[in-house]
Amino acid sequence: MATFFRHITGLLRPLIPLAQRGTYIGQHACKVSTLNFTYVQRPAVGITAKFMPYEGSSLSCLYNQPILQKVSHLLPSGPHQPVRPLTYFGLRKGKRKTVKSVVHRFLRLHCGLWLRRKAGYKKKLWKKSAARKRRLREHVFCNKTQSRLLDKMTTSFWKRRNWFINDPYQKYHDRTNLKV
Repeated sequence: MATFFRHITGLLRPLIPLAQRGTYIGQHACKVSTLNFTYVQRPAVGITAKFMPYEGSSLSCLYNQPILQKVSHLLPSGPHQPVRPLTYFGLRKGKRKTVKSVVHRFLRLHCGLWLRRKAGYKKKLWKKSAARKRRLREHVFCNKTQSRLLDKMTTSFWKRRNWFINDPYQKYHDRTNLKV
């Protein structure tokens, strides 16, 4: 038993500064060793902290936990809300501002539709087939909900009609019998 605790102290030596600060290190020690340790009391004089196993603890704390508890510290805490950094009133003129990432990523046609690239068109191309890369290069229309949201994120400056020379999207700007 004495040799066992001698080996455990060698494993727990990197965790001693945490114990001196008075932080809870039961989870950290459980990842390092096979015993479930907890911080009992703050050392008054020496550098070594007093660690004791939980009463009724099993020798394999990693194997008795469900998988969700093993990876729960890797997951974000709480639901992630999408961010729409829209400025309603600017500091200089007090006017609404355009979200610049919308202008860079999407193209608005004059009929109100928005064009976008397919997701993942420039990610991990080395493992995608030629047919899949060709499909990802296509431009697709945003749906009605996305178009309304993008319209709210841009000002009237970006909704005006533009006349470009040799515009490849000229035939798509005006659509008939289309309700957006």
